Amino acid sequence: MKTKKITKAIFPVAGLGTRFLPATKSIPKEIMTLVDRPLIQYAIDEARAAGIKEFIFVTSRGKSALEDYFDYAPELESELRKKGKTDLLDILKDTNMDSGAIAYVRQNRPMGLGHAVWCARRLIGNEPFAVLLPDDVIAAERPCLQQMIEMYAETGGCMVAAMEVPMSKTSSYGILDIAEDQGSIVRVKGMVEKPAAGEAPSNLAVIGRYILTPKVLSNLNRMKQGAGGEIQLTDAIAEEADGKSGVFGLRFRGQRYDCGSKIGFLQATVAFGLSRPDLGGEFETFLHELMAMQKAAQ
Repeated sequence: MKTKKITKAIFPVAGLGTRFLPATKSIPKEIMTLVDRPLIQYAIDEARAAGIKEFIFVTSRGKSALEDYFDYAPELESELRKKGKTDLLDILKDTNMDSGAIAYVRQNRPMGLGHAVWCARRLIGNEPFAVLLPDDVIAAERPCLQQMIEMYAETGGCMVAAMEVPMSKTSSYGILDIAEDQGSIVRVKGMVEKPAAGEAPSNLAVIGRYILTPKVLSNLNRMKQGAGGEIQLTDAIAEEADGKSGVFGLRFRGQRYDCGSKIGFLQATVAFGLSRPDLGGEFETFLHELMAMQKAAQ
């Protein structure tokens, strides 16, 4: 199957991050640091590895610090160069975005993820595109979006990243209604956003990585409200399940951390800290000592 190459990605970052107040009173949630890199950097690195060349951020008021993060910092770079700190200069290079590679679109009202994606429609045009939610940080040997793009080359259509969750937690996710299960890939006949307890069609949940066709943007044009009174992206994708190209779910290989929640952020911090060659040994020793102290105190 011949598919168009995916070079554009949307990053919806307009949320207020209320679950992390008071920290997010003055800084966007997306630049909160996981070890020593902001959440958004993990998403950008994943997109770059998958071949994305154009980065579209859907923002809102109070996100200027996020925009500044991707600018060049000549004074800082000059100071590091004078001090011979070439390793830090190399790290900074990954945070710089070339002129024209990044664009910002405002979502002036919080109307849901579907609405946020719709806000970027004029920059997408008539091309397939990716959507990445920075809250979902995925540790994987091969980046999740890269896995999806490789599979998309075979299937075409729309594709969502999916993972199995306990049935008791399906009400917190968009859930796939499966038409055909082929193992790593499933063909989808429907999607239900946050189904009520006992009504989930499966335990296969959608997480924050998508490959979408322009038809999804046309579906969003109707501004149809879904769960929670918001314009749901899953509803617009589900409309394509009966279409010519279809909708697919990929059971990606990797570990997903929900960094939109405090417990998920803490779990990711521990996991990523332990995986770092420069930090892992000392950090693991500290954790063992901490657990021993807690057991002794009981």
